[in-house]
Amino acid sequence: MAPEQILLDRPRPTSTPPPLDWSTLGDAFEAACLLRCTPPPTVAGARRPVPDHRPPSVEFNREEAAHRMRQLLGRLDVPIEHEVTVGGLRRRYELHRLTVPRQHQPTYARVLEAGWRQGRRELLGGPVPGASSVRRAWRPRLAAAAWRAALLAGGRHVRRHILGVRITDRELAAILVRGAALLDVPALLRPGTGCYLVCVADGPDRQRILHSTALGPAAHVPDRGMIAG
Repeated sequence: MAPEQILLDRPRPTSTPPPLDWSTLGDAFEAACLLRCTPPPTVAGARRPVPDHRPPSVEFNREEAAHRMRQLLGRLDVPIEHEVTVGGLRRRYELHRLTVPRQHQPTYARVLEAGWRQGRRELLGGPVPGASSVRRAWRPRLAAAAWRAALLAGGRHVRRHILGVRITDRELAAILVRGAALLDVPALLRPGTGCYLVCVADGPDRQRILHSTALGPAAHVPDRGMIAG
């Protein structure tokens, strides 16, 4: 057999892993959004935090956010060690630290990276010509997942006339604006000092966001099949 033929028959390594199925994507994308709602860690000697460098632990100051992260990672087969620290004098507070054991850190990093990459592409990439009914059903579901993460772990900015969240991650802020549109809600993006404020109007718009992000019995959404592309 000629050397050229041997070379052509040799399997080529894939540059990207296969796409996640829709159900796994929903959990991984929401977990990645929760992670991006937390301030990125600083690196010694660096002026600014490094947004793409995330340690295998994350801290939440809300029990609901920590519980949701544990729930999502549990469904992704990523175990978590949960540590609660109580502080404060007159005003007590709890800090929830979630840590991934060392042997599970590669899986944790891989699945959250895939979830963020694919979810971001689905929401910011625009409608796909000839998209399947499953894809059309899941895009609003991913939008709701991003908003649920922001409401749980982002900086809430609630006023009489708006519902808003403060986000330090620019890409997540853009996803929230696009996600609101997929939920038939107009959203505003206002740059702030060191953060972005994404807000929707009070009334029907606020109620639609809260209804979409509520956890509980929901309409059946097909979760079979892989994501093409």
